[in-house]
Amino acid sequence: MENKAFKKILNLYTSLLELHGENPFKIRNLSGKIFNLDKLGIRLNDESIETLEAHAGVGKKIAAAIGSIRESGSFPELDEMLSKTPEGVVQMLEIKGIGAKKVGTIWKELGVETIDDLYKAGQDGIIAKLPGFGEKTQKIILDGLDYKKEQEGKGLYAEWENLAVEMEERLSSKFKAKTLGRIGPLALQEDILESLDWLVDRDSFEALKQELPKEKELSIDEKNSGPFVIRGKIMGNVPFSIKTSTSEDFGNAELRFSSPSGFLGAEIKSGLSVSAALRENEFKSAKDFFSKMAIPEIDPPLRGIENILSDPGQIDQLVKDADLKGVLHAHSTYSDGQNSIEEMAKACIERGYEYFGLSDHSKSAFYANGLDEDRIIQQHQEIDEINKKLDPFRIFKGIESDILNDGSLDYDDEVLASFDFIVASVHSNLNMDERRATARLLNAIENPYTTMLGHPTGRLLLRREGYPINHKLVIDACASNNVIIEINANPWRLDIDWKWISYAQEKGVLIAINPDAHVITGIDDMRFGVITGRKGGLKKEMTFNALALKEVEQYFDNRKP
Repeated sequence: MENKAFKKILNLYTSLLELHGENPFKIRNLSGKIFNLDKLGIRLNDESIETLEAHAGVGKKIAAAIGSIRESGSFPELDEMLSKTPEGVVQMLEIKGIGAKKVGTIWKELGVETIDDLYKAGQDGIIAKLPGFGEKTQKIILDGLDYKKEQEGKGLYAEWENLAVEMEERLSSKFKAKTLGRIGPLALQEDILESLDWLVDRDSFEALKQELPKEKELSIDEKNSGPFVIRGKIMGNVPFSIKTSTSEDFGNAELRFSSPSGFLGAEIKSGLSVSAALRENEFKSAKDFFSKMAIPEIDPPLRGIENILSDPGQIDQLVKDADLKGVLHAHSTYSDGQNSIEEMAKACIERGYEYFGLSDHSKSAFYANGLDEDRIIQQHQEIDEINKKLDPFRIFKGIESDILNDGSLDYDDEVLASFDFIVASVHSNLNMDERRATARLLNAIENPYTTMLGHPTGRLLLRREGYPINHKLVIDACASNNVIIEINANPWRLDIDWKWISYAQEKGVLIAINPDAHVITGIDDMRFGVITGRKGGLKKEMTFNALALKEVEQYFDNRKP
């Protein structure tokens, strides 16, 4: 269990205390202790209760709660608060843009105890009439509820990927599926999935119809299944479907179910589109189709790349995992990371990287233990010492500097000049309209100290929409000001969206694939950034951290003046 999971449970407790109007001093004291857990530089899952108690600022109550969470996922004080709170009210605490105090007001003043009642109160305009709310807060609530409803039952590709692999192994080994292929969004490796979908041959399908209902981990939806499809859920909550096709035209079905419409409508040769070829011929597999059409094989995630059929040779130029030489944009225990600088650097070395760009949070990110000027000096001294030990590996001195409301960065120029590179990111006031949000980013991009634009829209997939920006204006500004744009490879972000990579490359903007890692294992999220980049046609030559150490050093040195 990661530190973040412990903190989420503990923070739920403080939110419930606030919701019920408990002593504000007690809540602040507890919140402070929970906040300070990140500063300890330890894994909460690994430490004994006695060791946790001994850490300054933790204390017996927090240590005992952590011990209880390990065993049961909760602790007695939290259970007591939950028993006094309607389930729907607890769910309201997850709505972005309103805090526990406002949820408490809605509950107690309006008697609203379910999400459905909350939505109705918003639509009826009742929430806006509460003291301290108004139309704006009401809209935030309604937008949040609409988004939450839209995402119900969906999952991240990164979260469902292992489950898909396990299911495929069972279908192939236990149930002897002869011909099995991924189809739909799973095959396309889309960021968000609504279902895990496969295609099998007819003989395998008939056997699966008999055998799958016997599996405990699977529930078959008989009502929505039929002669050519089996539908159900894995582990009770992940939807899946298995479709079938004859062996003779298996490739036709596979291509239709795992290709974007633009690919199916594209010309292979004069007057013949992919769809027309599929209508006129039978293909036993997708491989058979590409072979007979004399086209290099194009995997489903790459079929959305512009002009991929007319220029399939560009596949060889796309960035690959092995091309990445270093890790940029990651955090340490100096801010809200779980590992020390040296631990993160050594983890990069173990993975074969040549450099590590540390970028902890800046001082405006007080909620993430952002660095003030004195701690920056301390951190830079520590980096210098570690670099001596790890030579020729190099740690670059960076910061994730908050973009303030007016687009300025949150340090004086003298401090900004002390870094090797700066990732400029928005973390606050996410409710601006497109004009203001874009203007804020443009101001930050024009700041001569901005090296890289971090997660441009601030989105958290399945949790909140990104703020609206004019992507073309932002990318054009990055081109004019020699600013790199990151693909934030954290599976919850994957921001900038892959659909804008082609335009960025056209404008000559370099892209960095960054993990935004807050723990060693987060470094491995780089692969999801590579998936995103490849879908957008990102070439190795346009990928900043495909540059070797000396080239990156030269880039930062040349840019500094």
